[in-house]
Amino acid sequence: MSAPSGAGKTTLCKQLVATVPGLRHSISYTTRKPRPGEVHGREYYFVEEQLFQDMIQRNEFAEWAPVYGHFYGTPRSALSGMMNQGLDVLLEIDTQGATQIKKRFEDAVYIYILPPSLDTLRTRLEKRGGDAPEEIQRRLQKAREEVWSYRNYDYIVRNDDMKQALQELEAIVLAERIKTKRLDIGWLEENFIREKDAAPTVQDETILTPHRRADPHD
Repeated sequence: MSAPSGAGKTTLCKQLVATVPGLRHSISYTTRKPRPGEVHGREYYFVEEQLFQDMIQRNEFAEWAPVYGHFYGTPRSALSGMMNQGLDVLLEIDTQGATQIKKRFEDAVYIYILPPSLDTLRTRLEKRGGDAPEEIQRRLQKAREEVWSYRNYDYIVRNDDMKQALQELEAIVLAERIKTKRLDIGWLEENFIREKDAAPTVQDETILTPHRRADPHD
């Protein structure tokens, strides 16, 4: 899931994971400092840039990218671990990261969150606090540039009303799970194709066959 900064992506991701069973949120690494209320290991793993660079060299990220002067990355081991458990994994990443994921995971689903307008986005960024006016302006400019990336996404969700946007996201996840291409072929064969009942075994010699007639004197 991607969105311009301030579009409400993080809040929607948290609510979606809390609502949909079998869905887990992948926690990214970042070199930025925590915002008020953020906790290491919950929103992000907050690390120093040298450690992040070391992880890049060890190929420990499924995707990573510089965003607003900081680095963000999805840990490969955690992602693989959740997928091996049969869980659906929600990645909260920018358009650069989504492009990298698309090259490596052909079965992924891409969702782009949009605010109602740039004016609404500006208001949300100002209310969020923690960003200087020049930083807010930079994020708005990046939003203008990134919004054209919507063509690379499967779904567009407009976050005008949080409740409505969450319902649409839930519908996307549930619909994707029951697509034909995700069908468990083993289940289909077991229940509809394979013959479960073996042919009857002839144990009684008195059973008539086409090659033997019953003798009325027997």
